[in-house]
Amino acid sequence: MPQRLPLSFYRRNPVPLARALLGQRLVRILDRPRGARLAGLIVEAEAYLGEPDKAAHTYSGRRTARNESMWLDGGHAYVYFTYGMHHCMNVVASTKGRPVAVLIRALEPTEGLDLMRQRRTAARRDTDLCSGPAKLCQALRIDRSLDGQDLVNGPALFIERVRKTVLPKPRIVTGPRVGIGYADEWADKPLRFYIKDNPHVSKPG
Repeated sequence: MPQRLPLSFYRRNPVPLARALLGQRLVRILDRPRGARLAGLIVEAEAYLGEPDKAAHTYSGRRTARNESMWLDGGHAYVYFTYGMHHCMNVVASTKGRPVAVLIRALEPTEGLDLMRQRRTAARRDTDLCSGPAKLCQALRIDRSLDGQDLVNGPALFIERVRKTVLPKPRIVTGPRVGIGYADEWADKPLRFYIKDNPHVSKPG
């Protein structure tokens, strides 16, 4: 049986966590159909460094009802709604009171593809099912009801260990995060990581 990632896995800074998440399996368990699994390998992630990071929702110590989950202990989900239409999922990193996280940007779907296709009718091919943060949330039925979920012990959303070690550096592409041109000097920092040559990444760099 696959094992979930333990709490100790998440209690690290967001940059090494983002790298370590690549190749691990994100799993969503549905109520309807009861017990159905939707899952995919994480192939792209971005680190958000909290209070000093102008692209982070907690920049300068900002704390609101929307981002409260970012202040939780590592190993929780931070799910937010954006542009009035999309959900995005983050994995909270480090320890309680340090509002840092990793945005899951893309998955390689592995389980429940038929159900994903029903949700993602705009996807013309399977490589487009989860090739973006909003797309993967739509495909896996991840919304604000899952904000604050415990990824270590929760029943509906968690991450399973596929790899025991971080992917070798030559297999990881590093570059600037996507869509944060407003973040001044933080816009070009190399805080986006994805698996080289994987066709499911959101925007090959």
